[in-house]
Amino acid sequence: MNPDATVTQWIHQLKAGRSSAVQKLWEGYFERMVRLARHRLAEGPRAAADEEDVALSAFDSFCRGAQAGRFPQLVDRDALWPLLVAITSHKLIDLKRREGRQKRGGEWKRLGADSGENSVTALDELVSREPTPQFACQMAEEFRRLLDVLADETLRSIAVWRLEGYEITEIATRLNCVPRTVLRKLDRIRTIWSETTEQK
Repeated sequence: MNPDATVTQWIHQLKAGRSSAVQKLWEGYFERMVRLARHRLAEGPRAAADEEDVALSAFDSFCRGAQAGRFPQLVDRDALWPLLVAITSHKLIDLKRREGRQKRGGEWKRLGADSGENSVTALDELVSREPTPQFACQMAEEFRRLLDVLADETLRSIAVWRLEGYEITEIATRLNCVPRTVLRKLDRIRTIWSETTEQK
């Protein structure tokens, strides 16, 4: 069975209120959301369960929003993951703000600010608690556009894995190469995306 078709079916079933679709999407995406949250929380003080709390809250918001018809552009797998990234990132921003208020102005260092490893820093600038349908659509389109400019399949895979929160060593293991090779390819991805952005 085509996995893309399966995910599309789950999305339509979720919108129709089918609880079985919630379970399938949970099994397919929750751990990825936890990894994303863990990756983006890595530079700040946190409780051990924070990344799971963030992912749980984000998944709940996603399901409620989809069932309420808030994401009309959510029609297939390509639109799903960017939307989950957006919702998870908003939840992370909320968590940082709450922690900052509790510590009277304490700030967390932005992930990758010094090393340049984070290719999606624009997410840190978002201010609303939940992404609007328009934003979800824009993010999905931008996500696909950035992947499309990476002509090499390996570069596309690395970009997706890094966004999902995989560590350099984990990506190296997946590709059966040394971490230095992954870092070089990440530099290449950043260069390509930077040049693409400048041309817009």
